[in-house]
Parts: sequence; structure tokens; C-alpha cells
Amino acid sequence: MSGRTEGAGRRIAVVLFNLGGPDGPADVKPFLFNLFNDPAIIGLPGFVRTPLARLISSRRENSAQANYALMGGGSPLLPGTRAQATALEARLRAELPGEEIHAFVCMRYWRPLTEQVAAEVAAFAPDEIVLLPLYPQFSTTTTESSLKLWRETYRGPGRSRTVCCWPVADGWIEAQARAISARLAEAGDAAVRVLMSAHGIPEKLVSGKGDPYQEQVESTCAALAARLDLGPRGDRWDVCYQSRVGPLKWLGPSTPEAIGKAAADGVGVLLTPVAFVSEHIETLVELDVEYAELAHGLGVAPYLRAPAAGVAPDFIGALAAAVTEALGREGTAPHGPGCRKDWKACPCQTERRAA
Repeated sequence: MSGRTEGAGRRIAVVLFNLGGPDGPADVKPFLFNLFNDPAIIGLPGFVRTPLARLISSRRENSAQANYALMGGGSPLLPGTRAQATALEARLRAELPGEEIHAFVCMRYWRPLTEQVAAEVAAFAPDEIVLLPLYPQFSTTTTESSLKLWRETYRGPGRSRTVCCWPVADGWIEAQARAISARLAEAGDAAVRVLMSAHGIPEKLVSGKGDPYQEQVESTCAALAARLDLGPRGDRWDVCYQSRVGPLKWLGPSTPEAIGKAAADGVGVLLTPVAFVSEHIETLVELDVEYAELAHGLGVAPYLRAPAAGVAPDFIGALAAAVTEALGREGTAPHGPGCRKDWKACPCQTERRAA
């Protein structure tokens, strides 16, 4: 355990959660196994899920390695998230002088894994802990899975509270709006539709488990459209969902379908990732390569893509505001408006019902 600096203020740990990604080709298969062995991803009993995860990871290893090869062999998600942690630390130290603040990066499916990070946080011996998932919109497949494992694992000191979501946080919306505006300027007078693309989930998670993800994605997109003065959904902008796998019906329209509709309407597209805050395989390969090829084949021009928020100052400011707000309260809550209606899976609503 590290020694406390004499005269220092509170020791504050901020834990940033994301999914993680393989560091190199040899990590692809175990990363995929960890992903598909998560009951939040495949909701089957362990004795069925685990061998199925082994089978899926084996079958997908080569194709996934080929995709990661387009990015140099591994995912840039970890260095990107560490850059966000460094920027957030600097912002919080400026805003909370006298406090001892450390931001930890915790990945769900690859290193640094939850067990390792929980030990590092315990060794830091924090007085206060803020759990801050880097998933803007809450979902049982991302936020809930990461937080559940953390709570099962962490045994160290510190008074903990959670930021469950931040779908319309001011700085988050502003950072995306700036990125989109810059790319739209490149299109000149060309007719361009802004396609706000989020990672999809099966529809049954919304209708059956009461997952608020779709509502929160649409809240993000509506706030972004309002900030950009894009008018009503349909002509100048739309919401779509990418990364579908498996036979289940997923949220729609899919991003390829939305690109196809733009082609039929004779307009170009600007893709912006509204559920990802860092560049990784879903942006650098799926959006920049696969969907770009689809758009080119359909005659969609221009095809543009706004970057993920990364370390944009407005975005880092939003994360800092979420932390400082959380330090003044207990339990679980969104930063800014969260859910608009009751959802069975919403953690802050669950806490209120249990109180």
C-alpha cells in the first residue's frame, strides 16, 4: 500500500471502464473467448456458454486477426483510453487542488482486467471512488457487465459511487457537434445526411430485460441534432445501429441499411459514432473500411466520418464534471438527464425501488 503524502487532501480513485481489445495477434482468440463467455453477451448457463465461447472464438480468430491487422495487429483502444485517463487526471487536479487523484483504466475483456485493476485501486487506498464507465448510454451488455464484475471483485477501502450513464452530457454533445461540423464543412455544398451510428443490441434486451440503451442512444442523437440545428429526423440526419452478429433481430435500421437509403435518396453520408468515445475496430475498420466500401459500391458520395471524442477538451470536461458531481452524492446516478421513462434494468431506478 502506498504511503499517504503528509498534508494531502482526499485520495480519490476514478475508475474508467471500457471493453478492451487485443494488444496483438496472439491475444485475439483469448479476447474473443472472454467476450463471448460473458453471460451478459450470451445468456446461457455456463456449462453451455463456455464451450460455445471456445467454439466461436476459434472460428472467428482468423477473420478478426485480419481486421486487427488493418490497425497494426492490435486494438488502439487501450492507449486511447489511457490518454483519456491522463487528460482527466490533469483536469481534475486543476479543478480540485489539494486532492490526490488517480484515474485507473479497467477493461472488461482484455488487459488490464478487473482483478488487476481492483488490486491496484486497493493498493492506492482511496478515501473516495468514482466508477465512471466510458459507455455514454447504459446497457446491460456493457455498463452493467463491467460494474457487476467490479463489485464482485473489489475488496479495498473507499466510499464508492457510480455514474451509470451520461447520454446528453453537455461536453459530450459539444465535442461530437464540433467534430461533425468540421467534417460537414469539407463537404461544401454537397447534400449530406448525418448518420449517427451506435453499436446494436438484440431487440429482446429492450423489450424483455428492460434495457434503456435504445432510448438513451436516441436521446444522444436528438440532442446532437438539436445542437447542430439539423431539423427533424429523416432528411438531414438519422439514427442507425452497427456490428450486428447472430440470428436474433437487432435494433434497426442497421447502418448498412441507412447507407443504402442514402444511396436511394441521392445524398452523401457523414458517419459519426455516438456510442463510442475512442477509436477502435468498430470505427477504424467497420466504419472506415467496410462501410466505406459499401458506400462506394452504391455510389454514395461524399462518404465522411467524424472522429470519436478521444481527448477533445469538451469531452474531458464532461467526464470531469461527472466525477465532481458524483463526489457530492451517494449511490448510482446519471450525469445529466438519464432515462426518460421507467426501465427494469436501469440501476438508479432499481436503487430507488429498493430504498
